[in-house]
Amino acid sequence: MGDDEKKIRAFLAIEPPAGILEAAGILQEKLKKEISGRVSWTRSQGNHLTLKFFGNVGQNDVKNICAVVKKRVASISPLSLKIENTGCFPDSKRPRVLWLGVAGDMERLTVFQTQLEEDFQGIGFAREARRFRPHLTLGRVKNPGDVSGVNEALRSFVDYRAGEFICKEVVLFQSKLAPQGAIYSKLATFNFSG
Repeated sequence: MGDDEKKIRAFLAIEPPAGILEAAGILQEKLKKEISGRVSWTRSQGNHLTLKFFGNVGQNDVKNICAVVKKRVASISPLSLKIENTGCFPDSKRPRVLWLGVAGDMERLTVFQTQLEEDFQGIGFAREARRFRPHLTLGRVKNPGDVSGVNEALRSFVDYRAGEFICKEVVLFQSKLAPQGAIYSKLATFNFSG
């Protein structure tokens, strides 16, 4: 087996600081008390703001991704981000993903993510069809008909503030699927300029 045939699941993301992840975990505990049914809750310590999910990639792909990100972050100064407000995708009638939102330097973050999508398309990764909606995933609902209290719970925490931080880097993660949930490890970290 050649080196490039060893596939890994990879994604590029922003990793919020521990205090924000702890606040997300506290919110999850509150939501668990108000929502009944089957929700697969994320582990708050592994939560992140995904910029691009690559799926299974080989070693050459990883090198190309790193080169693209390194070049792109060189022109980006740190971003001021706030993690706040709750909601769900796709909508409140069919909640599939429960989330904490992102605010702050949204225009700059969106432009950065769009530029990355263009860069990644240039090295063979298809653009994401859905619009970029930055968030931290709190939980996933397999069958919306099996849960109740979602809308009420999210409404009662709609103004939840997990905190704010200066984002100085992005991380290329490897994701290994395991029975207890995905296990993430850092493949590379890219610091913004400034």
